[in-house]
Amino acid sequence: MKPAILVLEDGRTFHGTSYGAEGETFGEAVFTTGMTGYQETLTDPSYHRQVVVQTAPQIGNTGVNGDDDESAKMWVAGYVVRDPARRPSNWRSTGDLGERLAAEGVVGISGIDTRALTRHLRSRGAMRVGISTVELDPAALRARVLSQPEMTGADLSAQVTTDARYTVDAVGEHRYTVAALDLGIKRNVSRRLAERGVTTHVFPASTSIEELLAVSPDAVFLSPGPGDPATADGPVALAREVMNRRVPLFGICFGSQILGRALGFGTYKLGYGHRGINQPVFDKTTGKVEVTSHNHGFAVDAPLNTVIDTDFGGVEVSHVCLNDNVVEGLRALEVPAFTVQYHPEAAAGPHDADYLFDRFVELVEKVEAR
Repeated sequence: MKPAILVLEDGRTFHGTSYGAEGETFGEAVFTTGMTGYQETLTDPSYHRQVVVQTAPQIGNTGVNGDDDESAKMWVAGYVVRDPARRPSNWRSTGDLGERLAAEGVVGISGIDTRALTRHLRSRGAMRVGISTVELDPAALRARVLSQPEMTGADLSAQVTTDARYTVDAVGEHRYTVAALDLGIKRNVSRRLAERGVTTHVFPASTSIEELLAVSPDAVFLSPGPGDPATADGPVALAREVMNRRVPLFGICFGSQILGRALGFGTYKLGYGHRGINQPVFDKTTGKVEVTSHNHGFAVDAPLNTVIDTDFGGVEVSHVCLNDNVVEGLRALEVPAFTVQYHPEAAAGPHDADYLFDRFVELVEKVEAR
């Protein structure tokens, strides 16, 4: 196999072999702790412009298939694994992960100490990185890494959003209509809503409030997505318009940060973010602890244990990460709006937070009953 190197912006270098496509790639180095669900990770638009490091040592054992993609393509900028499977084995598998990476042009590296790399990112923070099979001089590659843009200040939702509106019909009897703003939406969001009798109209990120309301939605959804929420002024203004009209509103991940900004809160970049499927979150409404799926490098800056007065009335933090007390959800008390920073639509799981889609539907029911 062809030699490859990985060079971080601080000069830390790892030598390995090519995995996936040959060539060169750059992005932000982040790590994810999931032991499964790598296909969903690779096709998640929220990973646009990020080089994903898998902490699980063996990746690719179950191959790839035609059902588990969360979008139409792989979005990661690069892929880092320790021990790729030599031969996939699963009854659902229709192909090999390494071959799929190569076919989609995803440059990766294998055979490196991913534990050492993860510990470095945990102590130094997520940073720019390059992977190359063509430039094997670390100093030369690092110079190119340092010329790349940082994730702070990156406006990326327009690069991953749909080009045109499309509709996902309810399964069985139609109950409600949701207008979803696609900032990097995953397919499982509309699937989870469809199972609850919701027809979802998915709109481009640049959609106006008039276009959104033209489908007479019973509620509006703000999707996950990549980039720095501080750059997303358009979606923030849209969220404020939705709340002014008292239309039920639910935001997930990037959508949570957008709604947080619309409510008047700031956002900030986490040191190394939350990525994986084993993050403990406390739901203050139920008093339960959920094991949840995360993929975020930014968070909302809000006080945890008080009701905050905003332009839209009182707002409280509804969910908190038990690892580091990061805000993981907001609930407006006087307008029908709430968020979570993590992923209740998680595939391949866990599904502890799936009830949040029921909570969304119940919010719509409550508003309809008035």
